[in-house]
Amino acid sequence: MDFFSTQNILFHIPLGAGGYDLSWIEAIGTLAGLMCIWLASLEKITNYPFGLLNVTLFAVIFFQIQLYASLLLQLFFFCANIYGWYVWSRQTTDNQSALKIRWLPLPKAMAWLAACAMAIGLMTIFINPVFAFLTHLSVTIMGALGLTVTMPALKPDAFPFWDSAMMVLSVAAMILMTRKYVENWLLWVIINVISVVIFARQGVYAMALEYVILTLIALNGCWLWIKNARQQHGSQALS
Repeated sequence: MDFFSTQNILFHIPLGAGGYDLSWIEAIGTLAGLMCIWLASLEKITNYPFGLLNVTLFAVIFFQIQLYASLLLQLFFFCANIYGWYVWSRQTTDNQSALKIRWLPLPKAMAWLAACAMAIGLMTIFINPVFAFLTHLSVTIMGALGLTVTMPALKPDAFPFWDSAMMVLSVAAMILMTRKYVENWLLWVIINVISVVIFARQGVYAMALEYVILTLIALNGCWLWIKNARQQHGSQALS
């Protein structure tokens, strides 16, 4: 059984026109992603092994279906998971987590908001040449490593603004999560809602359903982390 092949089908999902064939690698990768987000919402450091498994398997999928820019994004997420695992594991002398859940200070929050807005605007304008460049770069790198790859024929982005927003906000949310800022969950909720709408409009109903579940998990994470941040603020005020 070639587990890593997207042609190795686990079962058929009767959703949308013609249904959807779910492969083993996509199923395991999706479950790992759901476990990662759920455990992160509970502030469990064990989310990171599942996150690494998720992005690794998705990178393999994107390689097979020739979405090389998305593959490069998974490489960023892989590095972010390694970094997050490291900083979440740091402890104080009394064996408490050195990194606490907290809100972004207002000046930093405004700076992040401005940076994201600017990045989304620029990406919306240049998304097609940027992804063409990233795809060409990834093909070149993989070719240099001895892998047989061909440059795919790229079509214009179907939703340039929303696609750019998802990419920029995903990077921002991942960075904020590694630093345990509550705002990361607010961004994940926005990202997941956008994803549900876009995937449904594109007829990819299985992925739309997955992101409905991710939205619910993100809402739960948002509530739990806000509650935790308030407790941290209360304890600091008492001390």
